[in-house]
Amino acid sequence: MKALVTGAASGLGKSLTMKLAAAGFDVVTLDRDRKGLEQIKCDAIHVLNCDLADTGGLVGRLDELVSLGPFDRVILNAGISATGKFEKIPSEVHQKLLAVNSMAPMILASGLAARNAYSPSARLVFIASLACRTGYPGAASYAASKDAIAVYAKSIDKPFRKRGISVMTVFPGPIKTGHAAYHAPPGSKEEKRMHPDDLAQRILKAADSGSKRYYPGMTAKLSALAGRIAPRTTTNLMRKMLYVKLSEEKW
Repeated sequence: MKALVTGAASGLGKSLTMKLAAAGFDVVTLDRDRKGLEQIKCDAIHVLNCDLADTGGLVGRLDELVSLGPFDRVILNAGISATGKFEKIPSEVHQKLLAVNSMAPMILASGLAARNAYSPSARLVFIASLACRTGYPGAASYAASKDAIAVYAKSIDKPFRKRGISVMTVFPGPIKTGHAAYHAPPGSKEEKRMHPDDLAQRILKAADSGSKRYYPGMTAKLSALAGRIAPRTTTNLMRKMLYVKLSEEKW
């Protein structure tokens, strides 16, 4: 069995990679963090250094990826954020965020399909965010990028299913990672975030069950429900929790 995981050098991607390898998968990983990749490299984990913000370069790596497949599990996890007042964040930062969070997974999902690089009964997983279920003042580009990939996943579900590929979108809440901590406002409680090992285990189990949309944990389910039935209230709450507490722009 073979798997592909993006953003595997740290955080959730690393946890997903290690659990897949432990379950008997040969895992191909993509990340720009060379040092992080070297730390997880082993017989079962093939590491590829790749900057997902470089969409042209990513397209150029597709044939190499195909040669390492076909894949039974493809988990498009890599993501970055940018926090602060929208108008103060440089345009190139917004563009890079959209390239990594939205364009890269679309390029990989469609590129692998065009090259028949999925195994029969493959599972394709997109890591979105609860951010796209509510307004997210202070991280608008991040929320938009995750919403884009969630809509894309929903749109390709039927044609991919006809080819035997199931598509699942995950909407996690805050995760206990260094990247999340960096972008969190002062005073945020890290202990309330889900550990990436726990989240990875839940995601893999949900993917195996054939779920289409997955909200890991009761907090995620309730937050998504609140965003649907009371969007204005939820957005105002997010503004108080993040936007008004940010002391500086971070990207």
